Amino acid sequence: MAVPWEEYFRLTLQEKLPNPFRKILEQNVDHVPPLLHLLEKRQELVDADRGLQAQKEVFQTVKASLQRRWEQLEQQKQELKRSFVRFEKFLREGEARRSRALRRAAEERHQADRQEAEALRLRAQLEELQRERARLQRRLQRLEPCARLLGQVLEQLPEFQEISELVARFDGLADTQEALRVTERQQLLELEEGRARQQRLRDAWQDELLRQGQRRAQLLEQLEAARERTLHWESKWIQIQNTAAEKTLLLGRTRMAALNLFQLVCQHQRRPPDLDIEDTEGQLEQVKLFILDLSTMLARLRQAEPLTPAS
Repeated sequence: MAVPWEEYFRLTLQEKLPNPFRKILEQNVDHVPPLLHLLEKRQELVDADRGLQAQKEVFQTVKASLQRRWEQLEQQKQELKRSFVRFEKFLREGEARRSRALRRAAEERHQADRQEAEALRLRAQLEELQRERARLQRRLQRLEPCARLLGQVLEQLPEFQEISELVARFDGLADTQEALRVTERQQLLELEEGRARQQRLRDAWQDELLRQGQRRAQLLEQLEAARERTLHWESKWIQIQNTAAEKTLLLGRTRMAALNLFQLVCQHQRRPPDLDIEDTEGQLEQVKLFILDLSTMLARLRQAEPLTPAS
């Protein structure tokens, strides 16, 4: 059962206070409650302070724990980053190793294919060499009598020491004969080409002669036409010369007539001729002016004459 605060403090004070004060307290029971209330409030403050201190310690503990947790988390974060970097590096290295392994595998496969192809080629070459060896053996067997014959010939020809010299001389003669044959064929081809070229030249010469004959006939026709045109234009020229002579004579007469008229005008006007003899246009202009003056004068005279009465 809970004890009231007043009773609790009263009992506590009685226990702790000296006897004189304890008696005073027992005598002044009516004055104890305010003091108990004060002590109670102080105790509450102390308890509250202790609670706050405890909460503060708890808060500091929690804060320190959180700080340590945050540092741990930060360390874990850095560790995760380093782990992630190491993992990425591991992945890249693994991918590089995988790529190198794939390349090595591809190269090995390619090398194996090349080796297999080379083996097939060598096998085919070996078979070809075996066939060539068999063919040479058969040829050797077939040429064995020729070799014996060459040996006999070599015994009869002291200028040759070895069969190879004899064969070389034979090969040289054969090459010379082949070269002569080639030269003969070339000369025959050149001869045929020369004959064909000569025939083409003959044909071209015949064609050229025919063209020149046709050209000569055309030129003769053109010459006859030119002669006819020359005669025609010569007659035209003679006609033009005659006409020019007639026109010149007429022009001379006209100029003489104009000069005579001009001189008559000058005599009539009683003045010397003031124009050059060759200035026919000026002379005609003076005659024209004189005639106009006469025409004006005659017109005035006609106007001045009285009208003749009718009879």
